[in-house]
Amino acid sequence: MLTIGQLAAYAGVTVRAVRHYHQIGLLPEPERDASGYRRYGATAVVSLIKIRTLANAGVPLSQIDQMLEADASTFAEAIQRIDGHLRDEIERLETSRKQIAQLAAGDRLTLPPEVVSYLDRLREIGASERMVEGERDGWILVAARWPDRIREFMPGKLAQLDDPEVVRLYRLLSDIFESDAGDDDPRLVEAADILACLAEQAFTSGEIYLGDEGYDDLPHDLLDALAVESDPRVERLLDLMRERGWAGWNRLERLAEPPD
Repeated sequence: MLTIGQLAAYAGVTVRAVRHYHQIGLLPEPERDASGYRRYGATAVVSLIKIRTLANAGVPLSQIDQMLEADASTFAEAIQRIDGHLRDEIERLETSRKQIAQLAAGDRLTLPPEVVSYLDRLREIGASERMVEGERDGWILVAARWPDRIREFMPGKLAQLDDPEVVRLYRLLSDIFESDAGDDDPRLVEAADILACLAEQAFTSGEIYLGDEGYDDLPHDLLDALAVESDPRVERLLDLMRERGWAGWNRLERLAEPPD
């Protein structure tokens, strides 16, 4: 007859595990003998080894009791079900591992490769890391709303970066947002002038189409809000744009008449 410590050691588990199996009714708990100790026989050792084997194989403790009582056919069916659950869990964990591995890649965690290439191009033209991070967060919103249209958007966005005025704008905004200047920074006026000029060119060429029903307002509202939340000076820039006849930040809209 074995003590609980001897039983645990023989079966290769901890005493704590044995007590837990007692508590959940998985392993019968013997009465104490005259000396006050619980003694375990060979049947308890066999039962505990079976429990340990099934638990180590990934069988939930809540199912082990039924499996110990099952006939061969029922046992085999239960094993197949558990194997299927384990296979699904392995696939989920492999996906998680890939996502964890992408954490080191930064932008690649949440964005398609086309956008990552665009962000790299922004760095090449001299945009600050803060500016790139703002663009990245904006594209996270876009990719979540229009995941199937990213490839459609990117050629035009990349082509814009060949325009010297667009490059100048990114560099100017990078300098502004990296500085400690307030919303009276005269560079904001310069940035508004460039934005208004680019908007006018896009509107004249037809690149800005105000009647596209495929573009609902919420994502654009979120993108505008994101810009303001990232730097309060964007509010001043938006005011300056309204003075020049344009409203919005992400999707510029032409006002009927510039405000007085």
